[in-house]
Amino acid sequence: MVTIAAGCDHGGFSLKTVLIEHLIESGHEVLDLGTDSNERVDYPDFAEAVAKSVASGEAE
Repeated sequence: MVTIAAGCDHGGFSLKTVLIEHLIESGHEVLDLGTDSNERVDYPDFAEAVAKSVASGEAE
């Protein structure tokens, strides 16, 4: 099974939620690295977390 890393800023939160649901229903494991709300946040923090999880092999 593939583990997919997902992360976004406040602007992508709603879409990320829908995508994660679809991926799980399709049989994938999802590592949700945030954000967890529509509150304003800086996307580089989440992009870094996703990149590190991919670089370490924890996710694709």
